[in-house]
Amino acid sequence: MKLLLVIVLIAIVLVLAHAMLLLVRGGAEPQKLARALTLRVGLSCGLFAMLVCARLLGWWPG
Repeated sequence: MKLLLVIVLIAIVLVLAHAMLLLVRGGAEPQKLARALTLRVGLSCGLFAMLVCARLLGWWPG
């Protein structure tokens, strides 16, 4: 569970860095930037759902 959490967090940071590079370079296609940011939001929502499920199933003690 912890490994999956770390992998998803790293993926979120990498996608955010990719979107930042697209924005900084300028001339980036808006579709690519929107796709990268949409992917980041999707990963963040998935991570939140995974943490809620883990808490409800007792995998993450509180």
